[in-house]
Amino acid sequence: MESPLPLAETRQLPVVGSERPERRDAALNRETLLRAAHELIEELGVQEVTMDAVAQRAGVGKGTLFRRFGSRGGLMAGVLDRSERHWQEAVIGGPPPLGPGAPPLERLLAFGESRMLLNLRHFELIAAAASPGARAFGAMSFTTMHVRYLLGELGVTGDLPYLATALVAPLDIVVLREQVDKADIPVERLRAGWADLVTRVAARP
Repeated sequence: MESPLPLAETRQLPVVGSERPERRDAALNRETLLRAAHELIEELGVQEVTMDAVAQRAGVGKGTLFRRFGSRGGLMAGVLDRSERHWQEAVIGGPPPLGPGAPPLERLLAFGESRMLLNLRHFELIAAAASPGARAFGAMSFTTMHVRYLLGELGVTGDLPYLATALVAPLDIVVLREQVDKADIPVERLRAGWADLVTRVAARP
């Protein structure tokens, strides 16, 4: 399967959640807890999910959750990291057009749309997570590096790091919520606008 980035560069991607390898049993226990929290968030919404409810769904005591995550914010951060990790794995090795195998412009358009929808869906989760800034930085580093790679594949010239940062900026959660909630801009218009911007950048000499 084609790799979305050269091997040396892929090793440098700041994949969320890859910093602290765990024992297999600890990782399985963590996944059980995070999956239970994720299911409840999907069913009830972030604001309605309590530590008691997650513990009951996972079949553990509430103390286990607090020992593992420290607080509700820590648990929400874990759910967010899990989702981010799955998304990054789809970008690196999932099916096209988000993953390898599609032309670079198709991949870039799919990448932006997917990132936009993911951030909009996770707004409340991001707000509830402990220390969201550190995770936001890691996610931004990943997205910017990947966009930079795809611009290179498209033959775009110029300051690629700056162009990549400029393309990623409209996908930021703060920008998106400002446009959707305060300016009442439909999501479809945002998707079309980002696609138009990318197409123009890709077409420049």
